[in-house]
Amino acid sequence: MMVVFAKSSYSLEVQIEEKYYALVDYISRLDGAVTAFSGGVDSSLVAFLAHRILGERALAVTSAAQSLSRADEELTRTLAERWGMAHRTILTKEMDNPNYRENPTNRCYFCKSTLYADLANVAKAERLGVVLNGTNLDDLKDFRPGLEAAKEFGVRSPLSDCQFTKAEIRELANFLGLDNADKPQAACLSSRVPYGLSLSVPMLHQIEKAEAFLHGLGLSQLRVRHHDQIARIEVPSQDFDQVLAHRVEIEGAFLELGYKYVTLDLKGFRSGSLNEGL
Repeated sequence: MMVVFAKSSYSLEVQIEEKYYALVDYISRLDGAVTAFSGGVDSSLVAFLAHRILGERALAVTSAAQSLSRADEELTRTLAERWGMAHRTILTKEMDNPNYRENPTNRCYFCKSTLYADLANVAKAERLGVVLNGTNLDDLKDFRPGLEAAKEFGVRSPLSDCQFTKAEIRELANFLGLDNADKPQAACLSSRVPYGLSLSVPMLHQIEKAEAFLHGLGLSQLRVRHHDQIARIEVPSQDFDQVLAHRVEIEGAFLELGYKYVTLDLKGFRSGSLNEGL
């Protein structure tokens, strides 16, 4: 009999329930696991279930990379403490790799290679067997060079292996009562920079501060795309009025951060928009 970890009266559709059974069985068969834990709902679900099922044989690990926002790093600490998970933060050094800093179209490959190499070392040192990530079915349809790095390092993807879509992951996360079940989709700060424009730590800090300012205005789903001196703001179309209502404040804050021009993208928010030119 499968143990159900539901924290609410939230019910699951039959199809999702069957995938949930498969996911629990999948994780139960592991001798131990290190989960790449970013604070997003996908990796959170894997880390949470690994902790509940494997107990002391599970460890959630967060990379405190320069490309991860400090807010997301802090969220991982908060969630790990709240859920009672074994958690560790490590400092990966993808910015030391010139191939990564040059920001080619396969930038994500170099980032994930660094991450998975470090996580493999942690798994080996702690004798925890495998490394898990939060890749889902929808990710497989997108341009994701990091997936190749996952294959090379033998990283396993329970959610995609058990046929979970992003929407189904959110459903299950709500069923389990995960605090961040509805957290807007996020990506590393480097993903805000067009391919070919070299990355630097000050640039990533500039982007992070710009997005933090917008979050402070009550906006949730957003991106600040960095085009050298131009900041291109992406928010859902229903939030255009809110941005325009604060346009003077936004322009002032962004100019102070070093941008010369501030624009609002009329296409609205879309994840991975910088891949559109590929």
